[in-house]
Amino acid sequence: MNPDDPLLQILACPLDKGPLHLVPPDEALYNPRLRRRYPIVDGIPQLLPASGEQVSDDEHEDLLKRCTGASPGTPENPGTPGTTS
Repeated sequence: MNPDDPLLQILACPLDKGPLHLVPPDEALYNPRLRRRYPIVDGIPQLLPASGEQVSDDEHEDLLKRCTGASPGTPENPGTPGTTS
């Protein structure tokens, strides 16, 4: 999966239905609002709630830095400048 993939625009977190961010190079989708990472296996996003993994505070900060397409904003919503949850 690449950042320009149109599928990425319609994928949503199975828990809060919000947008996900692509995290290279380990090929994962990340929801910074819930701090959950979903794996991509053989190019297929694994978006079952049980597939998601909760991340630690340190890992959350690292993932925010690596998210592609994430513009400056709030820590909860890195791609939405000036908004809060």
